[in-house]
Amino acid sequence: MSYKILTINPGSTSTKIGVFQDETLLYDVTLRHSTEEIAQYKEIYNQKDFRGEVIRKFLEEKNEELSSFDVIVGRGGLLKPIPGGTYATTPELLEDLKNEVQGAHASNLGGILAAQLAKEAGGIPSFIVDPVVVDELQELARLSGHPDMPRTSIFHALNQKAIGKRYAKEVDKKYEELNLIIAHLGGGVTVGAHKSGKVIDVFNALDGDGAFSPERTGGLPIGALIKMCYSGKYATAKDMIKACVGQGGVTAYMGTNNMLDVENAALKDHDPKAKLVFDAFIYQVAKDIGSMAVVLEGKVDQILITGGIAYAPYVIEELTRMTSFIAGVKAYPGEDELLALAQGAIRVLNKEEQVQQY
Repeated sequence: MSYKILTINPGSTSTKIGVFQDETLLYDVTLRHSTEEIAQYKEIYNQKDFRGEVIRKFLEEKNEELSSFDVIVGRGGLLKPIPGGTYATTPELLEDLKNEVQGAHASNLGGILAAQLAKEAGGIPSFIVDPVVVDELQELARLSGHPDMPRTSIFHALNQKAIGKRYAKEVDKKYEELNLIIAHLGGGVTVGAHKSGKVIDVFNALDGDGAFSPERTGGLPIGALIKMCYSGKYATAKDMIKACVGQGGVTAYMGTNNMLDVENAALKDHDPKAKLVFDAFIYQVAKDIGSMAVVLEGKVDQILITGGIAYAPYVIEELTRMTSFIAGVKAYPGEDELLALAQGAIRVLNKEEQVQQY
């Protein structure tokens, strides 16, 4: 059976939508919202009617009826930690997105908009797929070294899971039959150990764990970090967080988060500092991959590299040189979150997976 699917991925100042016939993208668009438009709403939840109307208007311009869709899928938001999968937009799930149980983020609107538009379409199914709060960590992985600071699972779940399932399909196996190490290299970096369909350990992209990235510090020497907190240079916790998440990593070293510029400076202009920083980034990612090989006890079927930085041949060549003794390395450059959302819905509609209840 063929399915027509509407996918919705809300960002802070835009709403990206895609229209699919099964896995074939018919068209997509990024609907941008001005700062003035967004500023009218004190709470993110209050933007739902405004963003919903923007989507409706665009679909009308395309002569698309909401009732022509079989399913609507939204980007998952900051919910309570949950296992991976495709989730029905139940009242409980929508309430937690509305109440921002894990924090305020535009992605919280994904499920809310999907449910709202699906209701208008005549009560068709609506889902979210693999939100960033997917938590399948084994208990061993939760201990950090202090009980007040447990390790948590925040990572590029949607893209990592989609790439894992894509690779499994290519080798004619089930994702649940494989042990994979998947590295997402983008504005944030996450490296996860996928064992039999579960991400049993992962480096947290947001809160300082693992390799540094274009804007984030990753793990830091704790003694130096404590001294930095009390140096007087940073007045509040918010200032410290900004220094580590947003102004850390490559940005702190090079004054830019543009990895293409850093790559060109390193490889074409032979800038020694750029080369050192670029190589250090690759080195740290390779160390994270090696760490996850230990988590999987050396039983690794494949290493998969994805995200925007995976477009850089030098990065893939170096990671392959350093980690191919563990397993083969394959690159899937970029990330296609709209397709991953559509695929999550298709798996449920085709009864390849059961829909999850929050």
